[in-house]
Amino acid sequence: MTDNKSFTARKIALGGILLALTSLTLFAAAVSPTGKLSLYVLSSFYIAVVLMEFGIKAGWVFYPASCMLAFLALRGNVGGLFSYIAFFGIYGIVKFYAEKIKNPVVEYIFKAAYFNAVLVAAIFFARQVLSFDPIRLEIFPVWAVILASEVVFFLYDYVYSLFIQYYYQKIRKRIKL
Repeated sequence: MTDNKSFTARKIALGGILLALTSLTLFAAAVSPTGKLSLYVLSSFYIAVVLMEFGIKAGWVFYPASCMLAFLALRGNVGGLFSYIAFFGIYGIVKFYAEKIKNPVVEYIFKAAYFNAVLVAAIFFARQVLSFDPIRLEIFPVWAVILASEVVFFLYDYVYSLFIQYYYQKIRKRIKL
């Protein structure tokens, strides 16, 4: 009986630590003059640890909790909050479901469709809510921005996979749950 309580306590403690790290990373993104994208990417990795250690149900609990903390950490940064809630905070869950698909082509189509939906929503959100046009058409054509964004997205997905692999091989065995 004590082993079960001990496991539950360690599970709750790790979840709390990961939430705190998410909040700190997002706060750093909010106050940092540079490297914001890197910090948002880092903030997205914590949910992957939750998924690997505790499963998808815990991931679905972690995500809204991290979004509430993101609201506090990113106060006043509406674009950053939208980015975290719509993409970075939930991408680990999206990736989890996409990688259950046994056909790699369909898996990448699913991931690309999600990314493109978020990209379109972000552009709409920026233009309609923030009165800001994120795509300067006089500098770059829309197709070039979308293509470049998709290349960056697939690079992000690849780095995310490398993080998961590294966690499994190097870090997981050091965490005693």
